Amino acid sequence: MQIDRRLFIHFDWTLLGIVLAIASIGILNLYSATAKIEMLGTPLYLKQIFWLLIGLVVMVVIAFIEYRFYSDFAYIIYSIALFLLIVVLGYGIITSGAQRWVKIGSLSFQPSEFVKISLILAMAKFFHRPPHRKGYLLKQLPLPFLLLLLPMVLILKQPDLGTAIILLLVFFSTLIFVKIRWSSLLTIGLAGAAVVPLLWNFLKEYQKKRIITFFNPDLDPLGAGYHLIQSKIAVGSGGIIGKGFMKGTQSKLGFLPEQQTDFIFSALGEEWGLIGSLFVIGLYLALILWGLRIAVQAKDRLSAILAFGVVAMLFWHVFINIGMVLGMMPVVGIPLPLLSYGGSFIISTLIGVGLLLNVSMRRYLF
Repeated sequence: MQIDRRLFIHFDWTLLGIVLAIASIGILNLYSATAKIEMLGTPLYLKQIFWLLIGLVVMVVIAFIEYRFYSDFAYIIYSIALFLLIVVLGYGIITSGAQRWVKIGSLSFQPSEFVKISLILAMAKFFHRPPHRKGYLLKQLPLPFLLLLLPMVLILKQPDLGTAIILLLVFFSTLIFVKIRWSSLLTIGLAGAAVVPLLWNFLKEYQKKRIITFFNPDLDPLGAGYHLIQSKIAVGSGGIIGKGFMKGTQSKLGFLPEQQTDFIFSALGEEWGLIGSLFVIGLYLALILWGLRIAVQAKDRLSAILAFGVVAMLFWHVFINIGMVLGMMPVVGIPLPLLSYGGSFIISTLIGVGLLLNVSMRRYLF
């Protein structure tokens, strides 16, 4: 396979720069947040550096292989991801009451993280042909809904409510982008509103408690409301300029739970304050806006949908995670891209960035 030299000329250094800036802050923040945690083996920040380097290599490979190649195999990639979810339910590792991991030798990974990318690829393949000028009708969408529901059901069985929510939001964001008729969208909305009360019965008990304590954390301050209360204390105690690097007390003294994953932004807010938090949010905003620019300027419909799907995935992760740690949303276990610890998550995120780079570099090639 020969690589077009023009790709190097049009490489999107701005996108890469934003990603590396966020990832670098993430490594420093992870180092500080986990410095006082007693653990066996390699420190988490060194593991994160390792997975970041692996992810960057994968990102570059993804970027330089023409995106139509991924579209040609989109349904196969989706089927493999779906198969891995089935494997998880049968042979997955149970951690903290959830069965989400598959172990091969000494390597373990979380298939649900890669399902998000496979869904974006499958939807881009389905919607790459333009609809009627008024948009898609509901009767034209049974396959996309099936593409959503199959992994969602399997992921909810793990259980992993956070990833299921991300899939749902990416799906409907993409539907709006590809142009679905407003009458169809209204019908879906009304049907969804009718189903929501029924879904309550399918939630695990701890998930119900998290939603209830979101409205009043003091109902269970040492149980379901503990995460939310401690997160808000950490962020609030940072003030305007923060306590300083390595000086966060909530994380260092063990009050802040999951400070290396879902609540990494709380640790950042405590040490770097409002100014540091706004700076990181600004970087995320730049990443989202730059990604939207790539989607809008994409040279064809297929690449535009691919780029938008990745941007939607990143946006909803950032929006929900930060809203969650600030007490504006229920705790649902959604990590923060490039900041939260996790090999599967950072690699899947960088695969998405690779797709953005892919589309960006080929805007000028005909």
